[in-house]
Amino acid sequence: MPDTAVMWFRRDLRLADNPALLEACAADGGVLPLFVLDPALWGPAGPSRRAYLSRSLSALDASLQKIGGRLSVAQGRPAEQVLRAAREVGATRVHVAADFGPYGHRRDLDVEKALAEAGIELVRTGSPYAVAPGRVRNGSGEPYKVYTPFSRAWAEHGWRAPVDAPARATWLSLAESVDVPQPELPEGLELPAAGEDVARRQWRAYVDGGLEGYEHDRNRPDLDATSRMSVHLKWGEIHPRTMLADLRDHSSKGAVTYRRELAWREFYADVLFARPDSARQYLRSELARMPYAEPGDQLTAWCEGRTGFPIVDAGMRQMRASGWMHNRVRMIVASFLVKDLHVEWQHGARCFMHWLADGDLASNQHGWQWVAGSGTDPAPYFRIFNPTTQGEKFDPDGSYVRRWVPELRDLDAKHVHHPADAPGGPPEGYPAPMVDHKAERAEALARYEHARG
Repeated sequence: MPDTAVMWFRRDLRLADNPALLEACAADGGVLPLFVLDPALWGPAGPSRRAYLSRSLSALDASLQKIGGRLSVAQGRPAEQVLRAAREVGATRVHVAADFGPYGHRRDLDVEKALAEAGIELVRTGSPYAVAPGRVRNGSGEPYKVYTPFSRAWAEHGWRAPVDAPARATWLSLAESVDVPQPELPEGLELPAAGEDVARRQWRAYVDGGLEGYEHDRNRPDLDATSRMSVHLKWGEIHPRTMLADLRDHSSKGAVTYRRELAWREFYADVLFARPDSARQYLRSELARMPYAEPGDQLTAWCEGRTGFPIVDAGMRQMRASGWMHNRVRMIVASFLVKDLHVEWQHGARCFMHWLADGDLASNQHGWQWVAGSGTDPAPYFRIFNPTTQGEKFDPDGSYVRRWVPELRDLDAKHVHHPADAPGGPPEGYPAPMVDHKAERAEALARYEHARG
């Protein structure tokens, strides 16, 4: 009997450099490209991730059509839908890239059990990472808890070269495929173009034109100096191994720094795999004892960009308008919520995951824990960003603030980060600072000492 297979796409929405897809295409009886709309993931996702996923799936389907295939889509509990699809096409194997997230890992075990009971094998090949979580260990055989030694071991371990897209395959499809929802975006929210072709063009353009200045300019939100590849990595429209192969050919400081940033992404995935509870709980439990403020009107104002601190408001409005926020500004707004407003990091992380199209559980949660002082390589709790001086340093002429906070567009560089000091006070419609940073810094440090005691 001819051997047939299912390729179950998840966070690998591409054809090139997809080892699991190559394995599936080796089936001589044909392969079914499948995506399952999982209510457990679709339900909690915000408008940005839902809409971007919908567009990325459309792009994947278009790519498959160019080579004679179609993406079949099912909706429901994966253990039921994957089994149903495999039975319909007579598949003996279901191919996936391994998922190391807390939910994805559990889900795959459930699917594997359901398939095994029907005599069907779940085959894991590759992962969304250059080095799969859990692969590198310290000298004691334990997961790394600090980035620098992890990054050295990660680089020494190395990774395989990228692989080509399948040259040929016999494509199968389900008799009935559900339509992918096309979510309506909130007013004012515009997302970037999605898909593998977009990701590869964008990356190539950055390598050729922007990479050289990454080391020097990456912290400047007023400059178009970063690659904005995070959303394409999130959905697997490009594999980090592809990017690392391109970086290998560049010896600039920008290339070296960019590679370190990719290693941070892999480090956080490794930490989350070792400590899945850290998606919601404190990695360093002592800071859970700190007294925090109840989330309320101040959390709402922060999330809507109405704090009276220009760089904070610009970042939050950029996120709500584009599904993305500059990484330096992510740190500034996170510090403001946790250490100026004294709100627990989980509330901010939840707001980010609602609005970010690149919302990645490991990077998001552990980025927040780093700022809160409770994660790996934590910023010392007493390192409290002053949002005004941060704005002055990284947005020196205020062009980033003016772009995202229209109320401040007429202020000069002297006052754009100090609107309360402008002649006549803040422009009409812009709020006064909601807190006194100096006082709240002292309060944050007092709370920290209380938790330590």
